[in-house]
Amino acid sequence: MTDRRAFLKWLSASGLAACAPPLRASSQAHVVVAGGGFGGATAAKYLRKFNPALKVTLVEPRKELITCPFSNWVIGGLRNIDFITHSYDKLVKHWGVRLLQDRVAGIDAEKKTVRLGGGDLLRYDRLIVSPGIELDFDAIEGYGAGDSEAIPHAYQAAGEQTLNLRRQLESMSDGGVFVISVPLNPYRCPAAPYERASLVANYFKRHKPRSKVIILDAKSRIPEQAHFYRGWQEFYRLGEKDAMLEFVPGPDGAAVSVDAKTRTVLTGEWEEKHKADVLNIIPPNKAGKLASSNGLTDDSGWCPVNPVTSESMLIPGVHVIGDSADMSPLPKSAYGANSQAKNCALAVIDLLQGRSPPEFPGWMNTCYSMLSDHHAVSIMRRYKLDNGKIISVKGGGASPYDTDHAREVSYAISWYRNMIYDTLG
Repeated sequence: MTDRRAFLKWLSASGLAACAPPLRASSQAHVVVAGGGFGGATAAKYLRKFNPALKVTLVEPRKELITCPFSNWVIGGLRNIDFITHSYDKLVKHWGVRLLQDRVAGIDAEKKTVRLGGGDLLRYDRLIVSPGIELDFDAIEGYGAGDSEAIPHAYQAAGEQTLNLRRQLESMSDGGVFVISVPLNPYRCPAAPYERASLVANYFKRHKPRSKVIILDAKSRIPEQAHFYRGWQEFYRLGEKDAMLEFVPGPDGAAVSVDAKTRTVLTGEWEEKHKADVLNIIPPNKAGKLASSNGLTDDSGWCPVNPVTSESMLIPGVHVIGDSADMSPLPKSAYGANSQAKNCALAVIDLLQGRSPPEFPGWMNTCYSMLSDHHAVSIMRRYKLDNGKIISVKGGGASPYDTDHAREVSYAISWYRNMIYDTLG
């Protein structure tokens, strides 16, 4: 408990240089940021916050940020889509970020230009890309991008897929089966599929009590396993004959193929059959298309970067942050992307002024998971460089299972609102 208290004190005191005085630029350099998620939007804001002399252009095709964090609350019926929908207005009006509602279609690193979807060229002095993830639709036989309307993944970007899955759950008859398939690591937000399963089971418990949730997992162990198992036993009778929630770990739970017409999944070496009324397939993840189509990924499917600056190890002058960047063991999460973005903003300012960025003291990740509508658990960790490698620092960890549950749920909501403010406010 002492370690956790000390860690929380460190968390509250650590603004990742948020209180650092603005730096001056010798000339008005131009930084282009591609992608307006938690990584890109945070980077754009903090570039201007740290150095108001910079010209910063954020290229993002969406009019609003609809967040993956808390999208499970929408799927589980605890909030509506408006709760996770946020404007970019403050980035423009308060921070002076130039917002282009477009997408970056190509990068010419030699000429230092990006080609926009409409064909225009945009010159940069430094480029930050935050492309998010791409779903590997070739990984599971029978499940392709064209099947995602009938069988939603609801995992790449929140919005219509989120609402689609919610509508299917509402339309399902009492006594139906919801099946969710979870891939191997690494993927975005490691605990999110299990929170989703929990909140779907919570919805069933209150509105369709004869229904069932089945989790098919390619992994043998899951994040916060002890907490999830205990919550599933307490709330959804995991392991009992009439369980509302069933968990099939890997390798037996690994999806081998999907029959989209019958909503059937075959898993494991023996290709056990699982029939669903509502089927949620989460394919394996890889770096976003912008990264993979512009030479920023290696054979792993992710983007190798210098951890101090987030600069690509493959293309100089281009920085990669967020889920696409290989920053293991820092998880691919919104909070992790936010943490990387602040570090990257400071590093870019140093590099534009001809200075070598100092070794960054650390990164943060904090995540909340709902086990029911009244019970949340959290995990907090910080990371640092050790001989050029990122390692987890002792301290932090998961909140106690037996805690003030109402307080932890309120903390989850505050965590989300604070992260939105830090990114967009």
